[in-house]
Amino acid sequence: MKYILLGVGALFFLNSCATKKEILYFQDSEQYNNTAIKYVKPTLQPNDILKITVGALVAETAIPYNRNVIGTNQSSSVDLMKLEGYLVSESNTINFPQLGIISTKNKTTTQLQEELTKLLEEGGHLKNPTVNVRLLNAKVTILGEVKAPGTYNFTEESVTLLQAIGFAGDLNINGKREDVLIVRELDGVYKTAHVDLTSAQLLTNPYYFIKPNDVIMVNPNGPKIKSSGFVGNVGTFISVFSIVLSTVILITK
Repeated sequence: MKYILLGVGALFFLNSCATKKEILYFQDSEQYNNTAIKYVKPTLQPNDILKITVGALVAETAIPYNRNVIGTNQSSSVDLMKLEGYLVSESNTINFPQLGIISTKNKTTTQLQEELTKLLEEGGHLKNPTVNVRLLNAKVTILGEVKAPGTYNFTEESVTLLQAIGFAGDLNINGKREDVLIVRELDGVYKTAHVDLTSAQLLTNPYYFIKPNDVIMVNPNGPKIKSSGFVGNVGTFISVFSIVLSTVILITK
């Protein structure tokens, strides 16, 4: 009977443990050594807020094409820029001074600034204009088995999934690394994808670079689910173990 009890105890213990294969990142990293990086710039989406700055050889001539940010307090400048920025409409347009309605559909910030530069110069508005477009409200939401779930803002145009997870302090030990869910807004529809953080194949995945408004969901792994639903605490474990023990005693009599 002693061996039976030890076996039952061992089964409970093993059932609640995560394996090395479930925890380590990029376990096949050697296969992807020297993989070329393919940077992907996100296209603009509705509700994006843009800061657009226009310059010219004669600075005064560019004034009508710029929005002035109220106030000079540096600590609140980002919030002020958002209030004064260009909000991309649900129809993927902005209303730009002197030029009117401009489409942002399927354009990156670089493509939009190239188009504005062309319109200003070829339309005779400015001589040798310079245009800079920046996205002010890029954010990613990270939920589930991470140390600090929440919504995080970022200013870079190319942020990787691993960097985004780093914002949230990395996955907990109970996070399901081989099946992380990404929900993405793209051209008015939701797209979902499952990625495996234990494989370096992620480096070539189109979801390796996140896009603004992405939602990253880290579900609990098997041991976490089992411990929560089956033996979630010591009291429950003792109760279950007592039932098993009683059954074993009855069988071996």
